[in-house]
Amino acid sequence: MYRSFMIYLSEAGWARGMVTNWNFAWRTAKRFVAGEKLEDAIQAIKDLNDKGINATLDHLGENTTSPAKAQKATDTAIEILEAIDHAGVSSNLSVKLTQIGLALDEELCAQNLHKIVETAMKHGTFVRIDMEDSPWVETTLNLYRRMRADCSCENLGVVIQAYMYRSANDITHLMQDQSRVRLCKGAYKEPAHVAFPKKKDVDTNFDQLTKQLVDASFASGSPHISSDGKIPPIPAIATHDDQRILFAKNYAKKIGLPEKALEFQMLHGIRRDLQEQLSSEGYPVRVYVPYGTEWYPYFTRRLAERPANVWFFISNFFRR
Repeated sequence: MYRSFMIYLSEAGWARGMVTNWNFAWRTAKRFVAGEKLEDAIQAIKDLNDKGINATLDHLGENTTSPAKAQKATDTAIEILEAIDHAGVSSNLSVKLTQIGLALDEELCAQNLHKIVETAMKHGTFVRIDMEDSPWVETTLNLYRRMRADCSCENLGVVIQAYMYRSANDITHLMQDQSRVRLCKGAYKEPAHVAFPKKKDVDTNFDQLTKQLVDASFASGSPHISSDGKIPPIPAIATHDDQRILFAKNYAKKIGLPEKALEFQMLHGIRRDLQEQLSSEGYPVRVYVPYGTEWYPYFTRRLAERPANVWFFISNFFRR
């Protein structure tokens, strides 16, 4: 009930208008969001790199409402790739397809994605296509496959969500061409006919999907993270859940997958202790670094994930 209500708030215009006008809300959101400007995000990445941790940079926003806004989002993604290269930081790019026009026109989105991927190839950088809610899953995967074929590129990956019933089958197909996959639990409100409604079932499925990815990586020769930290290995396990991380580590060791062939991903501002611990153990660690003015939906979904985050939010209310 709590999680469903918070996700509802993340999509509610009235709540967005109210909360974004509260100074203390932004003060809280800064725990999870690097800042509103690109230079803020680059500095956050430099701080992570100093600790041996890589990043993926995301300009917040989704569900663009006009071709002009989709073009602006595309230009921003290209600007990010150039800024990463100029700053020499160990980071790649995450992008949502609805941000670059998918909800408007699939072909427009494909053209914009092609521009982004070509720029990434020029700079030797990787692009991760974020997964959104269930209506976009099939189209997202289709565009991902199309782009890999059109660009003949290996510097493109995608996200799979463990709460979706279809995810095991999706990973089976993605592993046929050694796709690089970020596995996360999923942060949207989904109907029970497409996604597991119970956390324990999501956890069980997460471990099974982790096993699929680790097995596929081992069968493909255990590709390591690139020396510059930009190109991830095949499995990127995105979770702050100690049990899911322990399962991934133990299973990888059991079959002989090297540490450098298994990446763990976490969110900016969450479990910094765990990020540094995994890095010290020799695993690649990548932090999802979001920035921008469209922080409200992202911030509210972070509150939905852990009730403890709400107490952090409330404490800032009383400090205003």
